[in-house]
Formats: sequence, C-alpha cells, structure tokens
Amino acid sequence: MTVVGGGVLALLTAVECVLDGHRVTVVAEGPGPDAGAGRAGPNRILRALHPADPGATAAALRAHHRWIELEDLLLTRFYERVGALTVLPPAAAAAGAALLRTAGGTARELTAAGLSARYPHLNATGGLGAVLEEEAGVLLAGRALAACTGWLRWQRDVELVEHRAVTAVDAGSGTVRLADGRVLHGDAVLLAAGPRSRKLLPPEVAGRATLYRQSFLHCRVPRQQARAWAATPAVALATTGAVRLVPPVAGAGLRLTSAAARRVVDGITDHTTGAHWQRVLEREFADVLPGFGPAWVTAAEDAYSTDFTPDGGPPTAELGAAGYACAADGGRSFGLAPLLARSLADRLTGPAAPSAAPVPQFAPTG
Repeated sequence: MTVVGGGVLALLTAVECVLDGHRVTVVAEGPGPDAGAGRAGPNRILRALHPADPGATAAALRAHHRWIELEDLLLTRFYERVGALTVLPPAAAAAGAALLRTAGGTARELTAAGLSARYPHLNATGGLGAVLEEEAGVLLAGRALAACTGWLRWQRDVELVEHRAVTAVDAGSGTVRLADGRVLHGDAVLLAAGPRSRKLLPPEVAGRATLYRQSFLHCRVPRQQARAWAATPAVALATTGAVRLVPPVAGAGLRLTSAAARRVVDGITDHTTGAHWQRVLEREFADVLPGFGPAWVTAAEDAYSTDFTPDGGPPTAELGAAGYACAADGGRSFGLAPLLARSLADRLTGPAAPSAAPVPQFAPTG
C-alpha cells in the first residue's frame, strides 16, 4: 500500500495498516511529519461533546480513548488532558452533560455562578452555563506526528520516502509518480489531500475540495493571571459560533481563533495575517477575555485547510476501487483521525467496502 502525505490521517492510516501486517510506503514532500503544512495549528482541542449530536459525541469519545492508546503504542505523551470546557446556555449545558454521560463519558455541569467562580478570567456574562470534560484537553499535533513517524521508521515493512514531490496518483493502477522519475506500485493508494496537494486529485474529486484560510492569534497572558490560566481547560464557546481558546500548555502560549476569521480562498499565497483579520479576532476576544487587548498578542498567523464536505459529512472520497483521498488537515478530521484512519485502513486493505467499518460523520469543527 502507498500513502501520499505526511499529515495526521496519512500517518495514522499507515500505522493501522502496519499493525494489520501490511507493507506500507509513505511518501512525504518534507522530512516525515507534516506538522507545518497548514501552519498555525500545533495544538488542537480534543473534546467529546458535540451538542445535540449523539453520533458525533459517541465517535469523539471513542477517538479520545484511541488517542490515549496511541500514546502507549508510540511511547510518547502528546495528549495534555487539561480538560475541555464547552460554554452553552443553561438548558443546553444540562442536555450536553446528559448526552455525554449517555455516551459513556464523564461530565461536570457548571451553572453560570459556578462558571464565573471557577474561571473569573473568562467573561461568562449573560447567564451562560458550561459542560466540563475533565479527561479531555489539548493534542500536541506536532509531537503526535513526530511520534508516528518515529514509530514507522522502526517497522520492518515500512519505507519512508521523504523530500520527494509527487506529480501524479493513479489509484486505478495503484501507481504513484514522483518528480525524480521514480514510480511506486502498490495494491492500494491513499492520497491525503492537503492545501498543496489538491492538484493531484481527479477533477471530479478536486471540484468537491474547498480551501479555507483561518487566522489565529498567539498570546501571552498577563503575569497576574498566569496561575489561573495554568488551571484553565481548552474552551469552546458554542454560543458565539465556534470561538476556540487553546490554553498555555507544553511551553506554548494562549492560542485564539474563531469561525469569524475563517474564509474560503482560491489558493495558498502567504501565512501573514492581515490587519483586518487581526482586528476581527481582537474585537471578538475583547468580549470573551476581561482586559484583553492588542498588548496580549505576540504573533498572528494564517493557516490553510482542505475540506471535501463543508456540511459535516466524512472528509473522504473514493478514487476508484483501490484508492481513497482524504482531507488531510481540517480541524474536523484531526480530532477523529484515529477512527478515520481505522476505517480507511479497512477499506484499503481489508474486506470489501460494504463490510468495512463506517466512515465517521462529523459535526462542526470543535
């Protein structure tokens, strides 16, 4: 089997195929892990709760457990279980906590008073409640990708082809052509289509791929709030349209983003955040973080991601009988990557598609 790409879905699918006893060739333009392909996304929020969506919540809970298993397999800690807080109206918070418990998870429901008392450095005005998942938290994406690559290097039936550009993928024949003229042959092909590899997709699949650009703020919290932020979970404000706060963990600073700073673009140009988009985020977080202002911001950066189905379907596409493409780096695909990788491995090397494991469905990014 040949895997094209060095992102999370590519590497985890390769790991699953090796665990099943298959020979795997992984082709990456860079030196193994592709942590910087989309930029600005080294740490990701992992949470199980997807309000009013039992299927997505159950899937995210299974993915949470698999990430923990992968830490043991890869002998690397990359899941900082600092907790995850989803801020919701009170009735939705109660329903969310019940949903998590029904799915087999644990949840602590916080009232508006409890939320303000526990996290006074967050603006929780308006009578909002929250659901706290104490076992969830932040995935250190770069460290996870490096761990996958390191593990694959030591496997006898794996070939890592690094620093090689791919010029063509023919899933029907199982061939992958490299810029240096080499042709790889395999029984199946997985093309992890990131922002820079959409050109390798067949036209009918490429037409479904949407390229997004999103702005992020990297911040230093005020010294007087350092202790409070050290005990702060990852935060998702479901009331304001996908506002995300990744707390300072593993030496990284506070990272902020919002759906308000995500837009469709035609191509990759640069990673510089324009003044307009920085102001959009600064205005939004001025309402979320008491005392927040431009002085908190140490850097701003734009990242790119690819999605096949913006409406929440599975980020995969068939490439004939012996191949699949997957959106390699979208926020939705990262959290559930262990489940997607297992499903893709089954389809690429296992039983016929009707008997294979279902591809997980997705709720909005979170």
